[in-house]
Amino acid sequence: MRIRPWAVIFPLVAALAGVAAGQERGGASAPGAGSRPIEITADRVSADSVRNSVTFEGSVVAVQGDVTLHANRVYAEYSRGAGAIERIEAEGNVRFVQGGREARSARATFYNLEQRVVLSGGADLRQGENTLRGETLTIYLRENRSVVTGGEGGGRVRAVIHPQGIVEAPAK
Repeated sequence: MRIRPWAVIFPLVAALAGVAAGQERGGASAPGAGSRPIEITADRVSADSVRNSVTFEGSVVAVQGDVTLHANRVYAEYSRGAGAIERIEAEGNVRFVQGGREARSARATFYNLEQRVVLSGGADLRQGENTLRGETLTIYLRENRSVVTGGEGGGRVRAVIHPQGIVEAPAK
């Protein structure tokens, strides 16, 4: 089984980008993600039109379809002129959940222009029994690839993969 971390993270991050900009988002997205409603609950929300930002704080839970983001704080900056999100930061007990897949880290940052997501402070991915752990996970959305690093000081990446079984060709 292949772990595809971007399949968990991208739909909701992209949706939050549209919410933060106060409009329907454009550009690359997960199929159908933009048409689903997004429900965000938090203890506080503050919008700053001078800084072109919005912040959700205190037990933030954002849900779109079957994807849920949990964090202590979610902050988004957007460009008023272009109407596009520039960056979204989720901090504190960050957790993305979709079905049997889950990604956890201390912090997650989405760079919209680069279409890059960085989970840092210890990234832990789970899909069924398969796990992938490292200090930092970088997901390049346009390129459909990801890189996990073990951190400074000799930290290592750890993956535990449970094969589904080998399909054998029938004997002739």
